[in-house]
Amino acid sequence: MSDSRKAQLNDWVNGQLSQLLELDPGSVDVELTTVSGDASFRRYFRAQLLEKSFIAVDAPPDNENSELFVEIAGYLREAGVKSPKVFAKNYLDGFLLLEDFGDSLYLPRLLTLQEGGLDAISEYQVESLYKDAIRALIKMQSNVDKKRLAPYTREKLRTEMQLFEDWFCGRYLGLDLNAAERELISDTFTFLEEAALGQAQLAVHRDYHSRNLLILDDAKFPEDSGPGIIDFQDAMAGAYSYDLVSLLRDCYIRWSPDLVESLALYYFELATAAGLAEGASLSQFRRDFDLMGLQRNFKVMGIFSRLCIRDNKSQYLADIPLVIQYFLEVACEYEEMAPFLDWFETKVLVVAKAKLNLEH
Repeated sequence: MSDSRKAQLNDWVNGQLSQLLELDPGSVDVELTTVSGDASFRRYFRAQLLEKSFIAVDAPPDNENSELFVEIAGYLREAGVKSPKVFAKNYLDGFLLLEDFGDSLYLPRLLTLQEGGLDAISEYQVESLYKDAIRALIKMQSNVDKKRLAPYTREKLRTEMQLFEDWFCGRYLGLDLNAAERELISDTFTFLEEAALGQAQLAVHRDYHSRNLLILDDAKFPEDSGPGIIDFQDAMAGAYSYDLVSLLRDCYIRWSPDLVESLALYYFELATAAGLAEGASLSQFRRDFDLMGLQRNFKVMGIFSRLCIRDNKSQYLADIPLVIQYFLEVACEYEEMAPFLDWFETKVLVVAKAKLNLEH
């Protein structure tokens, strides 16, 4: 991401703002300020003019699909959830000008509430934020036509889990796996694929968690529409439990099993009433939720390792221990996972403990 791209984006944004705000061409000279980058190749900047604020996106077209971003943003808005309006787009260069949802991500707010120790008031605030996010998820699942989204196929699920073997076990931990171990891993992946494909298939955000949800300013967004939702461009049609487990067993913040259970049941009641769970019993829902989480755990261990090794983003390693903790706690509840869990604890965890300073 060179400075020349930022300068090019800055020039384009100034031109777009002059048209959007009906100002004289050439009269706008806004300097972009950095908002953030993320785990992809995208960068985000803020442009402020006449007490109005916009987000400029640098999404190199060789790496990012801006057309898909705009398309899915439209689906979400049509579904009644808050995705940013797209004011201008330049697909050739990979530039977008978006509505600004501000900087109040869920994660810092949740961490602040958690660090203070949950009393009745702070617990109510945490639950309110999550219930807002769950209601928005129900809207998305109910109102986005899954036929407009690419299917979350067996091949896609396998490709994601394979990152665990290739990047976490192989590249990060340096494990030399034999044929029997690779077969055990493959059999486990097949089990989790079957579990995911057997669930009701609905619109899936695929990264629905505290770093991609924003608390919106009531003065700017007075309507009761829940959180601002970002980073949705990889949405697909997949398992109904996927986004829920991403939200409640978040890679970046952990909650008590009781709170997770309570919020999961809140989702289940709404989903059942909306006809989204296709008649799943409560026990089946819990199983769906757990097994989908294990698939995500494999994927995330691999992705965070790849971000460190390939993309020089070593900060993601700090989040792997929590993912492993989730994995161990859930996998031990399912007898189908027992052979893999035994191998994981004796072969993988021994090395991971040393590299990640795990307490387990």
